[in-house]
Formats: sequence, C-alpha cells, structure tokens
Amino acid sequence: MVRRAATAMLALAMASSAAAGERERAVVVPTGDFGRAEPYEAMAGGAATSRKKADADAFSHPSANLSLEGELEFKVGNALFRRLWVGAPASTGSADGLGPLYNARSCQRCHLKDGRGHPPRGNWPDDDAVSMVLRLMTDPTHPPTNEARAQGAVRHQTLGDPVYGGQLQDFAAPGLEPEGRLHLAHAPRPVALADGEVVTLQQPLYRVDALAHGPMAPGVTLSPRVAPPMIGLGLLEMIAEADIVAGADPDDRDGDGISGRVSRVVDRASGQVVLGRFGWKAESPSIRQQSAAAFASDLGLSTTLFPAAAGDCTPAQEACIDAAGAGESPAEVDDESLRLVSHYARNLAVPVRRMVADARVLRGKAVFYGIGCVACHRPKFVTAVDSERPEHSHQLVWPYTDLLLHDMGEALADGASAVGAAGREWRTPPLWGIGLTATVSGHTRFLHDGRARDLLEAVLWHGGEGASAREAFRALSSAERRDLLAFLESL
Repeated sequence: MVRRAATAMLALAMASSAAAGERERAVVVPTGDFGRAEPYEAMAGGAATSRKKADADAFSHPSANLSLEGELEFKVGNALFRRLWVGAPASTGSADGLGPLYNARSCQRCHLKDGRGHPPRGNWPDDDAVSMVLRLMTDPTHPPTNEARAQGAVRHQTLGDPVYGGQLQDFAAPGLEPEGRLHLAHAPRPVALADGEVVTLQQPLYRVDALAHGPMAPGVTLSPRVAPPMIGLGLLEMIAEADIVAGADPDDRDGDGISGRVSRVVDRASGQVVLGRFGWKAESPSIRQQSAAAFASDLGLSTTLFPAAAGDCTPAQEACIDAAGAGESPAEVDDESLRLVSHYARNLAVPVRRMVADARVLRGKAVFYGIGCVACHRPKFVTAVDSERPEHSHQLVWPYTDLLLHDMGEALADGASAVGAAGREWRTPPLWGIGLTATVSGHTRFLHDGRARDLLEAVLWHGGEGASAREAFRALSSAERRDLLAFLESL
C-alpha cells in the first residue's frame, strides 16, 4: 500500500518538475498523515525508546522498558563488548584466544560508542581503518555452490580468497605477519542538480598493499564495509517474517521499478534456511549469529556457532593454523558470554526523535514520501508478540527500512555474490538515529563503505531501484532539498 501510493506520488512529482519555467515549484504533498506529525512518531523504538540526552552517548543506553534483571545483564554484556582480548595462552584464561589474525581487539573498537564506522582518514601506514573491514569475495562469474559456501570463510558462508580467506586481517599475533593493508584513494564524480548546483562525489578506489602471502587469486573482489550503528537491533529482530515477506516484489509485478527481495541464509544453530535481516547484505538471521560471526572474523575468536580456533585463517596459512587453538576452552567465547553480548546488542535503545512537529521537518517528510523514498525505507512496523521478549514485543516502531535486498546500481556494487545477495544488492539500512551520526560518531560518512560525506551525497549515490527517487531528488528546488535533509536529520 505504501509503495503503490509513493509510486503514484513520485509520478506526479516528476511531472510537476518538468513544467516549463517552474523554478521554485512546490513538491506534491501526499494526502493523509504524511505531512504532519503522527501519533507516537517521536517514540521511534516504541516503549523501548531512550529519552536520555542526545549527546555522544545517545546510542549506548539500554531499552527504556528493560527489567532490572535485564539492565544488569545489559551492563555485563557491555563489559564483554568493551573487553580487550589477548592472545593465548594468557594469565586470564577467560579473555584469551585473540587471533592469530584479527582486525580489532574488542567489539567496541569497531563500533565506537555503538555508532557508525568510517573509512580510513589517511593513507597507509598512517591511516585508521579499524572501523572498516575488507571482505574478500568470490568471482561473480563463478558463484560458489551451497556446499562450497559451507566450507568457505567463516563469515556468512561466503567463499573468499583461497589463501587470505573471507576477510583481510590487518593485525596479527607476535611472530605472524598481518595479511595486508587497505589503501584508499578517490576520484571525483561530479553530479549536476536541476538548479545548477554541482556536487562532486568521491568515487573510492581500493587496493591492498603489503600482502603477506603474495597476490590474491584472480577474480577475487574487494568489498569494504564500515561498522553499522547498533541501535534498535532487537526491535528489527522482532519484526514478523510475514510482514517483511509481504513487502517483497522480486519480479516487480506492480511495475513500480522496486523489486525488493528477501534474503535467505543458513541459521547455524538449527541448520535451516531462514530469513536474513542483519548485515549490509542481510547475511545473518539473528543477532546471536551476527555477533558470533564478528567474533570469528574480526577478532579471531571461536564460538559454538563458528568453532574454528584459527578464525579466518585458511589451510594455506600454516603458521596461523599452528598458532591457533591455545585458549582455555574449545569455544574461546563461551555460550553464556555470547548470550550476554547478544543481549547487549539487542537492547541498545533507539533515541527519541527530535523536532518531529517542526514545520521544515514536516515539509521534508512530505518530500520524502512524495519522491518515493518510502518504497524501500518503509517507515513503520508493529513488532511481533513474544512473552519472552516483553521489551520488544508488540511495539510500534519507526526504523525506515523494509529489511529487503535491493539492486542499488553498478556504482555501489561490490562486484561479487554473497549468500543470497548479488553484487549490486544491499539491504535497506534503517534510518533511525541517522541525524545523530555526527554527535555520536564524530563524522558524517554514510553508505556501506562510508563514501558519502553527508546525507546529500548518500542520496545522490543511489542507483538501480533507487535511481527514480534520486532523479526526483535532483529535480527538487534547493528549498525542497534542504527540507528533505532537515527531515533526515530529525530521525
């Protein structure tokens, strides 16, 4: 219903933009509630919404409706999330097992203040790439079979480089060499707007220097990913599968140009193929599996879900294999620790929205609906009922995502297939909290690799299924663009 309405409004907006001589036209304002503040809209995370001050810690507060016992477990999970792991053997057995190859020593080091990561700020060897990882992906002309994926790199059943695995690790235990170092450069990509303004985007150019074991295999592609913000994950996990599937239209039967697909992945706990909803390509079905995958590939720590003691080391890396397996237990992160970290991630609260009824924000909201952004960034859901998760149960939430995979065009493609996602496909990221990125993370870098330096650039990078909304955005007057960006900043 929302998609069809938005498509009709997009057609009207585009027709209006073509009117001769119309310089400062008004965007087509949808009827209904879209142009005004809606009941409970400020409480983006329902009763779990944090009402605390919107400062640098705005993403680090627990669900407001957690029980006292839940809050205690949240604090313990936070301590584990911040723990600095060390190599094995160590005097503190419960904190050893790091590596032998890894990208960070703690979860918090990538997810600084539970917010958004960023690309390197300089060039090797002086850059800071710890909140970005480089996935190594299979040649898209030879997609791996399910069996190959099951035997491949630890992260999300993808098959990476036969020597370097599924992810490049840029740190190593003493006596071992890091696998390599990401190098990032940029090429200008100018985009003209309808009112004559020209925005110069930065086209990222990636390579890997100082490869420890020689060149990568032919056809392996590089897929950089910044750490996504962690708020509201438990609420996303509680959206009913039927509600997500209902929004999918893989064959674009309604002809609106939007063909969102459901991601299907393997649940490592059950062995069943289930809906994926977490990660940039919806590679994980649950917070628990996403957390375990990050322990494995980012920190080289084993769990019962990803039991390989050597993390992402491949059989070709004999020194790495020999250095692994010296921890205190078969699972370096035991099930209880994984449960507590997952509980922490599940209960990082969405901050209360700001300026919901501001006139400029409401005009921007009308533009957001009018040019079709809601076709993928679905505004709201009601979560499922679950007596075991009362803090996330039956909540009206406003994440601005459909949790589906969409073709975002060649410019954003990472050139390879992963699990059920093609190289051009990305899961619609939630927008809640996006206006607090600078406050929490100290930057305004957006998209999966942080290439967009602000929200305006993020919109202009949209292609594929997002191209029609992007073109409508380019056709807006400067006042309409400012209103739309003000709306996004209020989320």
